[in-house]
Amino acid sequence: MSQATINALVSPEGSLEILSNHEVSRLKDRSEGGLYRLFRQCALAVLNTGAETDDCKDLLEIHAEFDVRLVPQPRGLKLELINAPASAFVDGQMLRAIREHLFSVLRDIVYSHSIPSSASGFKRDEPEDITNVIFHILRNARVLQAGRQPDMVVCWGGHSISREEYVYSKDVGHELGLRGLSICTGCGPGAMKGPMKGATIGHAKQRVKDGRYIGITEPGIIGAEAPNPIVNELVIMPDIEKRLEAFVRAGHGIIVFPGGVGTAEEILYLLGILLHPDNADLPFPVVFTGRKENAAYFQMIDDFIRNALGDAATKKYEIIIDDPVRVAQTMKKGIADVETFRRAMQDAYYFNWMLKVDPVFQLPFEPDHDNMRALALHRDQPVHLIAANLRKAFSGIVAGNVKEQGIRQIQAKGPFEIAGDPVLLKPLEALLKAFVAQNRMKLPGSSAYQPSYRIVGSQEPGRS
Repeated sequence: MSQATINALVSPEGSLEILSNHEVSRLKDRSEGGLYRLFRQCALAVLNTGAETDDCKDLLEIHAEFDVRLVPQPRGLKLELINAPASAFVDGQMLRAIREHLFSVLRDIVYSHSIPSSASGFKRDEPEDITNVIFHILRNARVLQAGRQPDMVVCWGGHSISREEYVYSKDVGHELGLRGLSICTGCGPGAMKGPMKGATIGHAKQRVKDGRYIGITEPGIIGAEAPNPIVNELVIMPDIEKRLEAFVRAGHGIIVFPGGVGTAEEILYLLGILLHPDNADLPFPVVFTGRKENAAYFQMIDDFIRNALGDAATKKYEIIIDDPVRVAQTMKKGIADVETFRRAMQDAYYFNWMLKVDPVFQLPFEPDHDNMRALALHRDQPVHLIAANLRKAFSGIVAGNVKEQGIRQIQAKGPFEIAGDPVLLKPLEALLKAFVAQNRMKLPGSSAYQPSYRIVGSQEPGRS
């Protein structure tokens, strides 16, 4: 497939203008340990903002001739783009939002890979150090703002949703914007774009001049969910686990719209954390919402959660159907409770230090055939571990659906196999079939969905 391309020399836009010789060398390094391949992949995703694809491998193959080079300048640096998508330019000039995103990619990749080597005593698998890395990346990106009152609503939901579901997410965003609340999403299309678009109108009506539209992504997913044009603060975390922790540390409440396996992964991550005893008294408003036509969808999600994690998990969220005003009012009140609690506990408004995140939710999970087959999907374990292992199962399916490495593994060895206790697996299989039937696995218009997973019978309870 041939697409129009352009060559250009691009100056920085407010994120990173100076690099050391060592950083330049690593970015140019095309070997396994270098950063060139990672930077090129993320840069290409940003340049394809608005593209109708959610296949990272396909994106890279379409733009196989694309290249990005660092050009040192007396006053800083520029990027030379070879065969860049022409859609990123207007009259030969790169769109300003895309230019900002491009240099945000450069900033975060350089910074993320400099922390482990520069921080004395840093340990990759130490929970406190992992949280500190997330804090440092967000602070370096200037996401954390001291003195600002809590106002950050994290919105989760599918990239592949219907037009009607998108309009509903926009209506909710509009009500949030009218109440002066800012939006943080996974930065992509669908339910990640809708709330931001709605909030821009709400902010305009209220003359809010400092509205924030934060997009948090990671290298494996950015090709499938390129940043939407409304994002005005883009952050690339090193992996999905740090991305998820960044959401719950920086956000003050979460709204969940209909989605597929990625949304299910986020829900299980969140509930697994909120069910930890140390978080029992910590206010954190969570609302599941959609149109009246989505009532059955959320009943299905609620039933799945109740079966897997018990009734206590369902008390951690409220389901509100077809009422954007009530959603926004509930979130506004919940965030006021968060502010009162943080003030009383002397915890920062801008980063939720008190939240207990168990290490099982922090350590990166590598979805391959062996790891997916070995997941402990049974009831003979604490409830937070059930949530953690189910989260990993969904994460692996996401990888097989849209991430380059996961897609290549599926093509080479066939679908990931998922085994475990039928009490967990039968509802899981039913949920996945519903996602496929509702076209929540791939963007509408994509080739027919080929499952990246296979449910393969059961293990004895307690066997991992």
